[in-house]
Amino acid sequence: MANRNLTTKDILQKEFKTSMRGYSPAEVDEFLDNVIRDYESYNKEFTQLKAENERLLSKVDELTKQATVTKPAYSAQQPNTTVTNFDILKRLSNLERHVFGSKLDDTNEL
Repeated sequence: MANRNLTTKDILQKEFKTSMRGYSPAEVDEFLDNVIRDYESYNKEFTQLKAENERLLSKVDELTKQATVTKPAYSAQQPNTTVTNFDILKRLSNLERHVFGSKLDDTNEL
């Protein structure tokens, strides 16, 4: 972050030299009052955004930790997700042979 050269107090207490054809002191004061309000507004918004940024960063860290803890358990549950219909039918056929065994062979002979 860049260092700020002025604070609201510096702006408020700034005194300008006056000369015979100088600026109107009332106009300068009015302008500086507007600058002070803007500066305070920006400073307040900066503080709010900084707090929100810190909150969001801590939330990201928390979610990252949760994701690393959860991810290995999930991947262990599903080691192979490329099962095709053919594989399922093949397993079903083997299961039917195992369960019904000779009954299937007897019906095929008829």
